[in-house]
Amino acid sequence: MSNGSSTFNCSLNCSQDYLDYYSNWFDYPLHLFPIPVLTGITVTCILLFIIGVWGNMMTILVVSKFKDMRTTTNLYLSSVAFSDILIFLCMPLDLYRLWQYRPWNFGGILCKLFQFVSESCTYSAILNITALSVERYFAICFPLKAKVVVTKGRVKLLILFLWVVAIVSAGPIFVLVGVEHENGTDPLVTNECKATEYAMRSGLLTVMVWLSSVFFFLPVFCLTVLYSLIGRKLWRRKRETVGPNTSVRDKSNKQTVKMLAVVVFAFVLCWLPFHVGRYLFSKSSEAGSLEMLQISQYCNLVSFVLFYLSAAINPILYNIMSKKYRMAAYKLFGIQLSAQRTTSTTKDESSRAWTDSSAST
Repeated sequence: MSNGSSTFNCSLNCSQDYLDYYSNWFDYPLHLFPIPVLTGITVTCILLFIIGVWGNMMTILVVSKFKDMRTTTNLYLSSVAFSDILIFLCMPLDLYRLWQYRPWNFGGILCKLFQFVSESCTYSAILNITALSVERYFAICFPLKAKVVVTKGRVKLLILFLWVVAIVSAGPIFVLVGVEHENGTDPLVTNECKATEYAMRSGLLTVMVWLSSVFFFLPVFCLTVLYSLIGRKLWRRKRETVGPNTSVRDKSNKQTVKMLAVVVFAFVLCWLPFHVGRYLFSKSSEAGSLEMLQISQYCNLVSFVLFYLSAAINPILYNIMSKKYRMAAYKLFGIQLSAQRTTSTTKDESSRAWTDSSAST
């Protein structure tokens, strides 16, 4: 789901500064990493592609087809699933550049477009997760107000607004990256899809790097505060004497918050290596350390895989943690469950929904 994308990261680090650093000692290598490493990364990414596209498509279909699944919370999750699918559509070009960073043979427009899509989808995912967490906070801590304020119509408008913000924020990509080659060389041999010289000279590159960091660390801080407040509220309710209806509602809220907290944790775990790698890279550039530079590049390779893992893991988490989601998936594919199992699961889900929302329509 988001930290400035792995695609953007490789454009800034792998193709330009990394190779310039090495050019003092020998000609540009054919591959930035050993063939066995690239093969393992490719196989892993292909598996993630299959799982991610299938799982996120299923999430969208489950929410859109079954009326009881079209809660406000699930609308956010559908938006995240849509952004993850678009991210996977960019994977083939990402893998191509990993295997052969030069020459770039697909033109300047595609170079800019696929990185713009990846960047904007990354921003959209984290914005939707943050908005979803804010909604959960209001639904749990201020349930009466949430029923009035949080409606499906307003959530749909907010999701559209978040996509606009993400697209506008990623807009500088069209200026920052492009197809360039070294002076005096054959473009058919040395063309690269990378950060442009103009971006480096103008300072736009630094601005974009800071922006991607803001889109990671600020939401993580907000999410930490929100889930801390939610946890405190639920803990206080547990210690109070409450009626049976309130107990059922709180049990449902705890199940939803538990699943969303795992989703957020997976997001942070998948995106943090990107920022660690970028920090190491900046330090290696300042110190002129070849060893630190190599470490940072392998850290970037790990973040490359985790970037696509973050886009594939959410449907897996839904399936593991929610019986209601599994039941809806079974119904979607026409799989019949035994009567006893269906009755038991339905009874259990009366208090533990996938992502129940107290908001009205």
